Amino acid sequence: MSTLIRTHARLFIISVLLGLAISQPAFADDDEDDVQKMEEKAKAFSLISHEEAKTKALAAKPGVVKEVELERRKFSAGWDYEVEIVDANGAEWEVYVDAKTGKVGTINRDWF
Repeated sequence: MSTLIRTHARLFIISVLLGLAISQPAFADDDEDDVQKMEEKAKAFSLISHEEAKTKALAAKPGVVKEVELERRKFSAGWDYEVEIVDANGAEWEVYVDAKTGKVGTINRDWF
């Protein structure tokens, strides 16, 4: 009986480990693809580049850029870059830059 329990325990542990190994996410670098897609949209719609948006956002809110996303506005026509910045105190901010004009719009503290 003891051998049967050990065998079942081993099989259980092996199946758990295999399950964990299979379910791990792939570590593909999607950031490069995202930047390329943003640049393609920017060129297609005559928008500023994501690098220009980062520069303008950092001028408005100094810190380190965590992420840049090109988004279509929900309630009015046009595109915005949402630039996530971490300041010197560790607070996270969202800076919205008009993708057509480069004008900095709203700056919001990200509380979550």
